[in-house]
Amino acid sequence: MANPVVVGVDGSPSSLHAVEVAAREADLRGVALRLVHAFGWPSIHVPPGGPPWNPAAAGVRELVDGTLIEAEQRARGAAPHVETTREVTVGEPLMVLEIESRTAGLVVVGSRGLGAFGSLLLGSTAVHLAAHGHCPVLVVRGRPDHSGPVLLAVDGSPAGEEAVAFSFAEASLRGVDLVALHVWNTWSERAYEGPGDPLNVVVDIERLREEEQRLLDDTLSPWQERHPGVTVQRRLVRSRVRPALIEASREAQLVVAGARGRGGFTGLLLGSVSQALLHHAYCPVTVVRGAERES
Repeated sequence: MANPVVVGVDGSPSSLHAVEVAAREADLRGVALRLVHAFGWPSIHVPPGGPPWNPAAAGVRELVDGTLIEAEQRARGAAPHVETTREVTVGEPLMVLEIESRTAGLVVVGSRGLGAFGSLLLGSTAVHLAAHGHCPVLVVRGRPDHSGPVLLAVDGSPAGEEAVAFSFAEASLRGVDLVALHVWNTWSERAYEGPGDPLNVVVDIERLREEEQRLLDDTLSPWQERHPGVTVQRRLVRSRVRPALIEASREAQLVVAGARGRGGFTGLLLGSVSQALLHHAYCPVTVVRGAERES
């Protein structure tokens, strides 16, 4: 059976919106939806060998049941035919979702929530999950737009190959164009995430532009052959990377980025471009980790 879409649920408006998005994603893929509710109950309150949560605790069962019932209603409203299951467990939501990602096809979270899901994008939770999850992580933020294209942040790195594959599959599933945007500047040869494009750098601009165009074409061509039905808009832009991608997200329904790009610091699991999109994009963002996750 195909891997399900997993969504973190805490009852907040943001997480309930994420449930609707996750239900539609499951419907597109023809897979089940798994609602996961976790709470960080102190371990000293959980008896050894006891149940994953204490149904006798005052108000806990009613609160959790009410949260999941509302989430299920939202899911049915968004995608009536999707099979929905639920999981309630004790543990930090971040770690629970990381574990769930091992058997999921996609993990979906809201941008803000309650408890440990709270202020998701204001802390390290989204960054950690995007950096350590074992499947693509979709953070629901910005405005809903089901008509816009899928926007792919092309960096040309080997680790970004899975993001390219994911973006083509998403555009195909949604029946929309794929906008493949590669942003370059005079720092591109050394660091994709460079601070700018200073005028006093001596460089052969035309040669560099041709190299970046070749990188864009080489990255996309194999996947375009595999997805002939996807219309691809190839965009090569000389600019600062993060602002250009954030601005381009205004017209997209989804941004797809790899966890890391060219350059940056080798030890980082999540690049600054992905982090900037998670914090500032105008639409939902999916971060797709590359093969380095097993290292």
